[in-house]
Amino acid sequence: MSTSDRSKSLTYRDAGVDIDAGDALVESIKPFARKTLRPEVLAGIGGFGALCRIPAKYREPVLVSGTDGVGTKLKLAFELDRHDTIGIDLVAMSVNDILVQGAEPLFFLDYFACGKLDVATATRVVKGIAAGCEQAGCALIGGETAEMPGMYPAGEYDLAGFAVGVVEKSNIIDGSTIVAGDAVLGLASSGAHSNGYSLIRRIIAQNKIDLSAQLDGKTLSDLILAPTRIYVKPVLQLMEELPVKGLAHITGGGLVDNVPRILPEGLTAQLKRDSWRLPPLFEWFRQQGNVADDEMLRVFNCGVGMVVIVAGQHAQQASDLLRAAGETAWRIGTVQARAAHEAQTVIV
Repeated sequence: MSTSDRSKSLTYRDAGVDIDAGDALVESIKPFARKTLRPEVLAGIGGFGALCRIPAKYREPVLVSGTDGVGTKLKLAFELDRHDTIGIDLVAMSVNDILVQGAEPLFFLDYFACGKLDVATATRVVKGIAAGCEQAGCALIGGETAEMPGMYPAGEYDLAGFAVGVVEKSNIIDGSTIVAGDAVLGLASSGAHSNGYSLIRRIIAQNKIDLSAQLDGKTLSDLILAPTRIYVKPVLQLMEELPVKGLAHITGGGLVDNVPRILPEGLTAQLKRDSWRLPPLFEWFRQQGNVADDEMLRVFNCGVGMVVIVAGQHAQQASDLLRAAGETAWRIGTVQARAAHEAQTVIV
């Protein structure tokens, strides 16, 4: 290295970090974040920290938090240059998780990390995050954009986020009141949501699938990248009308592993396989990947994205209320006494 090279004044941009691009991103996303604000937000995007009050309606408020990412669904977003709805997935995974304990989401923060910041792409992602927050009724009040040269391949990024919600202490849903005879309702998913994508990508690669091909009147790319459904508003409305005993967000592990997480010892959920519609996408996964039935039920939601448990006498009313709120709801099973060595979810 010559003396002149060593004496050159280096900048952060020379090292691969563009502070101006980061500032431009913050300015570009402010209008989207502003649309999500709640009355409780005191200070949002732009400060060192965001401030949010707890709504005054709560007497004994309990904060509930959840964090998640999007997983390898991101790889398909990169390959297809589809960045507009991946942010909805990010929000959905956290707000649906805290919903199951009865929490109303208050605010959301995201973490966007990349090797070199593309402001246009990042804006599309964060616009999707804001859209998800609007669907959930929570405020996008901050986040972090990390430009880290050498950490990620060109054109790729990583996403994580977390939601904070609040629930009245006396209204926490923990499954403890569930008894034999209670009804198990299933709410339709919008697709694979954000789980099972390592297997999905393997199926696509192994069969050299053209994602522009049609299935059920839509392209495979549209079906596979459909954003995760956010169940917050309809379920919160239901909770105002009827006692909800248990909720399960059907993510990795499917119905088989997630429903037992809310059941007391000594009980099992008996689910009827023919009580809900298996979407064509999942049948396509099964056929293209030669995936066994048991594997399908543990990897994918198979058409049911959220499980709601209510008293048997409330099943019809709850179904009607959920449908009126825009959900597709089925009665998919019943809670029963569990025999020795019987699984806590049995699908027949």
